[in-house]
Amino acid sequence: MVIPDAQPDQVRIVLVDDHAIFRQGIRSILERERDLKVVGEASTTGEALVVVSREHPTVVLLDLKLSIGTDTDGLNLCEQLTSRHPEVGVLVLTTFLDDALVVEAVQRGARGYVVKDVDTTELVRSIRAVARDESAFDSRSAAAVVRSMRAEPAQTVLTERESKVVGLLARGLSNKDIGARLYISETTVKFHLRNIMRKLNVSTRTEVVYEATKLGVL
Repeated sequence: MVIPDAQPDQVRIVLVDDHAIFRQGIRSILERERDLKVVGEASTTGEALVVVSREHPTVVLLDLKLSIGTDTDGLNLCEQLTSRHPEVGVLVLTTFLDDALVVEAVQRGARGYVVKDVDTTELVRSIRAVARDESAFDSRSAAAVVRSMRAEPAQTVLTERESKVVGLLARGLSNKDIGARLYISETTVKFHLRNIMRKLNVSTRTEVVYEATKLGVL
């Protein structure tokens, strides 16, 4: 379902959830905010890919369990969306709260993770944060990420592709050259670097290489 006529200055949102009643309720809540506009809905991976490609949203609100029926449906879709549309921010909105799921969602490219019983104010704040290219986690999912970062070495936190990006970065390659070596766009390289910096808690390319070396990624 497509809801047209969003204004250019609004945060454009696509809802991906297999329960129509839930989507209707969320849309009703979000559209009370003048800067938020739901431009599309989907209940399956296929529908979501089509709607996102057509509507170019700022943020995708994504449930992890879609109509196929497994927790991994949403994770797989998250990875596809962030790979094909790195400019789109994926915010997981789900009933599932499990450390492994939170961490994997981040690894697959999600910028945020909130549980469905979150209050309206925090949900709206999270959407706006993701739209600004920032991370957004409720207190429980944030705790899961912290526990994972403490418990696991960096090489298990970074994806295989991210580790390759770090390796090429350490050799002094530019974003353009890294993209050429990995057969991905320069925009996608920037997306991976942003995730790497977030996961390693650093803010510069030099710090990425230093931290990756210290933690055994290189």
